[in-house]
Amino acid sequence: MIIDGVEMRALEPGDAAGLADVLTRNRAFMAPFDPYRSEAFYTEAGQLARIETALAERDEGRTLPYVFVEAATGAPVGALNLGAIVLGPLCSGRIGYWVDQAWNGRGLATAGVEEVCRLAREEVGLHRVEAGTLVDNLASQRVLAKAGFEQYGLARRYLHINGAWRDHLLFQRLLHEDPPPLTA
Repeated sequence: MIIDGVEMRALEPGDAAGLADVLTRNRAFMAPFDPYRSEAFYTEAGQLARIETALAERDEGRTLPYVFVEAATGAPVGALNLGAIVLGPLCSGRIGYWVDQAWNGRGLATAGVEEVCRLAREEVGLHRVEAGTLVDNLASQRVLAKAGFEQYGLARRYLHINGAWRDHLLFQRLLHEDPPPLTA
């Protein structure tokens, strides 16, 4: 998928340095929405460790990690992850995403969320995808609404963000009504 000169593709170890750079540049911008991050998080080694964990979880069928990169340069400008994948009678996963401040407002997150929902349905067989946003994160709520999500609840003191336990609005998108695939 390419939109506005940005491609969404599978995350790979070679993205570590670029992710460390874009996360460092966006540290203040994302602080109101992010949990505490150690200094190691903002290093190439820290990002490589996160990528290796994500790829191991992908191989186990528990997550699908993606990165948004400038098509011309390959530089990361955001990421999207479908994690907490559970099959069987639940057939669900949780989506999270972020986009470099300089690339906000161009539809990247919405297009990425829509594409991951398509993959979740067609390739993984999920029934639903969930997401959560801080109550005041209106931009992320607009992304989810545009991608067909509906709000279904409020989780009080859900995540420790920016120094305090913060309430989150909960959203879901139902992908189909088919029964779950039979498992042995």
